[in-house]
Formats: sequence, C-alpha cells, structure tokens
Amino acid sequence: MTSIAKPKIVHEGLRRNALGLTIRDYEGGMSTLCAGCGHDSVTTAIIQAVFELSIPPHRVAKMSGIGCSSKTPAYFLGSSHGFNAVHGRMPSIATGASAANRELHLIGVSGDGDSLSIGLGQFAHAVRRNLDMLYIIENNGVYGLTKGQFSASADIGTRAKRGEVNRQPPIDAVQLAMALGGTFVARSFSGDKEQLVPLIKAGIRHRGFALLDVLSPCVTFNDHEASTKSYAYAREHFHPVVHADFVPPTEEITVAYNRGEVMPVELHDGSRLLLRKVSDSYNMHNRGAAIDYVRAHQREGEFVTGLLYVHEGEPDLHAVNGTTSVPLNAVEYDKLCPGAAALAATNQRFR
Repeated sequence: MTSIAKPKIVHEGLRRNALGLTIRDYEGGMSTLCAGCGHDSVTTAIIQAVFELSIPPHRVAKMSGIGCSSKTPAYFLGSSHGFNAVHGRMPSIATGASAANRELHLIGVSGDGDSLSIGLGQFAHAVRRNLDMLYIIENNGVYGLTKGQFSASADIGTRAKRGEVNRQPPIDAVQLAMALGGTFVARSFSGDKEQLVPLIKAGIRHRGFALLDVLSPCVTFNDHEASTKSYAYAREHFHPVVHADFVPPTEEITVAYNRGEVMPVELHDGSRLLLRKVSDSYNMHNRGAAIDYVRAHQREGEFVTGLLYVHEGEPDLHAVNGTTSVPLNAVEYDKLCPGAAALAATNQRFR
C-alpha cells in the first residue's frame, strides 16, 4: 500500500508512550480521500488507540480489501506490515497471517461493499472461526470508488446520487455478527472519537474476532438528489468546456453525547442520522437480548452505538485448531519439515 509521504517532523514537546514513541511514529502517508471523509476520522482514532496501547508498530499487520475504506491502512502505522487484498478477500489473508504468526496484532479495515457484498462469505467465516483480529467496517452505504451505487448496508428508501431509490432491505453487520456467534460486536460513529478510541483499544485486546462497525458518512455520494446544490443538478445545468470532477473541502462531522441518549446528526446533504448510545444498565453479555435491542431501535430509525456484545470465554482459531504457540517463522526447520516418513504416516491416516 502506497500513499503520498508525510513529512516527519517531531516536536520535542510531544507526549511519548511506554515505548518512548510519539504519536507521529504511528502515522502513515497523506490521505488522498475526499476532504471531510469520515474514514480519515477513523484513521486518526486507530493511530491514537495503538499509540496509547504502546504496541510496537512492527507487531501490527494491517489488512484491507478494495474500496475507499481499504485505502486507509496506507494512512496509519507506516512501519507496520500491510497487505491490500483483492475485493472481499481480506479475511483469507488475515487468516493466513494469523496462522503464520499469532503474536501479530491484526487490524483489518474494510467497507460495507467489501464485506457485505462480494466478501460476505469470507466475513461470515472469519466471525465463525473466531479469528483473532480487529475487523473495522467503515460503513457509508455506498460504493464510493465507483460513483456511489448502493451497497448492501443501504437502508430502504435511501436515495442515490442520481435519484434511484433503494428498495432492498439492508444487511446489518452487527446483527449478522452476533447471529454467527461473534464474540465482540460494537458499533460507533466516525465523528465520536471519545467512544471510538476505547472501542478500538478493546477490540485489539480482545482474544478472538472483534467487529467494529463504524458509520462513516460519504461527503461526495450521499448528496440529496432533490437539492439544487447537488452535484447532479449542477452538472445538468451547465455546459463544461472540459470534463472535471471536484469535491469541495468539507468539515468532518463530530459529535459528543452521553450514554443512553439519542443524538440527531445532520449530514452534509441535510439529512439526519439518529445515534443512540447504550446506557450504563445495558447488558452486553446476553446475545439474544443484544440482537433484540438493536432491532427494536432500528425500527425507530436509530443506530445503536457502543459495545453491543462481548464474550471472552470462546476459544479462538488457534485454540480450536491446536496450533503451536510459537510463530511459524520462529519454529525450527526440523519441526516444520519432519521428513518423508512423517509425511507418509500422516497420509496413511487418511487411507
């Protein structure tokens, strides 16, 4: 993954973590996303979380698929391992990386299109296998790289940039993960850094599959089509000398609200998003009750945020398969390759 290099200037007064590193040591390249994109807020939160956990950058492997969201690993942890997979196939690469070196902290960044459409099967099996990783979905309901078509998470009645109305019911990543047996399921909003950073830290520390579904508005393709200030209306009513595409700078949307409250958030297109933060009395250890809670508030048009479900007792992929506690790159050669006799004995078991 490559990006525009960011100048490395470290101020003497910057706070250092337990490793003696500053937050600049956890940054990556310059973002090439649209100004005001919620994905950049998620990037900032990841940088802050890993810095505060004092994790050495080289002990992190960052994975992604295809899409605007999958570009973001280039913008954080520039000294970490990284792999940009093909569309929807990031969980396979993450599984291989975990199998080879269980001491790595795996952070996967995907999108609603990458995970809930072409990659739905891979996503489901990563949850089912309780793969030890933090899986972040930057969820904006559209395919940003291909001009804003509906993704599988788009709500019924959503209007696309060119006026189409979505008639298909959405796939809710958090309900799906809980139904599949996910052991850590959370949702947040890209503009709520106060909530987002602790959830990322908890997801990294969780032993097993940690899903964090982040509502991250697209400043370009979630325009309101009926508006005369929309991109579609402007292009329809002027005669361009040369075709060009321009996204004006827009401020990122941030929020602050208390547990148990509902916060209406006005998006760039004038529409509103209702966020409900779980209360202190919410029971995050009852899977069935958690699904019912999310569904009930979804019917009210609200997106519930916070740690929705967690269970620490389930074995992860390594425990289920009885893998070696030593990373494969550190296992002695004679144990990795015990010889032809051992291979013959193994094959004999299947005859």
